[in-house]
Amino acid sequence: MEILLALAIGVLTGSGVWLVMRPRTFQVIIGLSLISYGVNLFIFGMGRLMINGAPIVAANGGAPTALTDPVPQALVLTAIVIGFAMTALFLVVLLASRGLTGTDHVDGREPRS
Repeated sequence: MEILLALAIGVLTGSGVWLVMRPRTFQVIIGLSLISYGVNLFIFGMGRLMINGAPIVAANGGAPTALTDPVPQALVLTAIVIGFAMTALFLVVLLASRGLTGTDHVDGREPRS
């Protein structure tokens, strides 16, 4: 399970970094979203992956290792909401920039052929 999570984090982050390096603004926005998803998975994985574990307290007051840490889950939930808002804002800025400049390149210039 840990190797699958590590591979997913690596693929999301690597793909996001590659897309951020692209010349078009839509690809940069998608790259930033993929990086944020990779970071969310990383933070979520730091909270100990437990199946059928109590989130805060056990009924019989069990050992702390048997409990799931709720803080990473709350952080990831907050980050998801902020990520959606950031993506929506970036898309609005992309559309405004495209309307004003007539191009969607990051530097504002089309490559010469």
